[in-house]
Amino acid sequence: MSIYLTAGYPELNAMPELIPLLAENGVDFIEAGMPYSDPLADGKTIQHSSSVALQNGMNLNLYFRQIRQVRAQTEIPLLFMGYFNQVLKYGIDAFLQECVDSGIDALILPDLTPEIYQNYYCKTFEKYDLGMSFLISPTTSDERIALIDELTTAFIYVVSASSTTGKTDDFSPEQIRYFKRIQAINTRNPKVIGFGINTAEKYRIANTYADGAIIGSAFIKAVAGKDYRKNAVEFVKKILHHK
Repeated sequence: MSIYLTAGYPELNAMPELIPLLAENGVDFIEAGMPYSDPLADGKTIQHSSSVALQNGMNLNLYFRQIRQVRAQTEIPLLFMGYFNQVLKYGIDAFLQECVDSGIDALILPDLTPEIYQNYYCKTFEKYDLGMSFLISPTTSDERIALIDELTTAFIYVVSASSTTGKTDDFSPEQIRYFKRIQAINTRNPKVIGFGINTAEKYRIANTYADGAIIGSAFIKAVAGKDYRKNAVEFVKKILHHK
């Protein structure tokens, strides 16, 4: 199980408290989201959490300081989830070095296309030996999946539907056919399904067709209040143990 959380939400210093708790309660890896003012793939829930986090004072320098705090407490794999504009503004080499120094293991940058990455940035990124994950969706061709598999060094992020995060309907027959299609493709990288996984049943189904599942918006909703530590643990237990 992977959990996406927004750094700086619901409170500015929540991330260094939440990640060790999640690690202790069965979460396999964490997508630590850096809030961004103009997100590409985020639905309303994560957009709202990003807005609150930015208002709370989250920025990249504080993000990396908090990742260092997390690293002092747990070895759980950590992925930076954000947008390439943030990397460009920080400076690509400086950003990647900071990822290495603070303890980030891999990156997900939804607005960095595989083609742009391959043609302009691949050699720079490879110097830092950080994992890279690229996204596929129901409209992604087999040829493009092959390119993504070639460039990916962490896992292939299987977006469950052609939509933003946070959709809550049950998986449709079309989605199940899509999962089966992706499952049948022999890739060298593991495949992890995300977007719209908000119940124990949908988590179970996702794991039937892939190597793992990512939960984002449903977790963000669960930790919205003051009792976010207790609510985080209860949420994970409910998903993992069907309680």
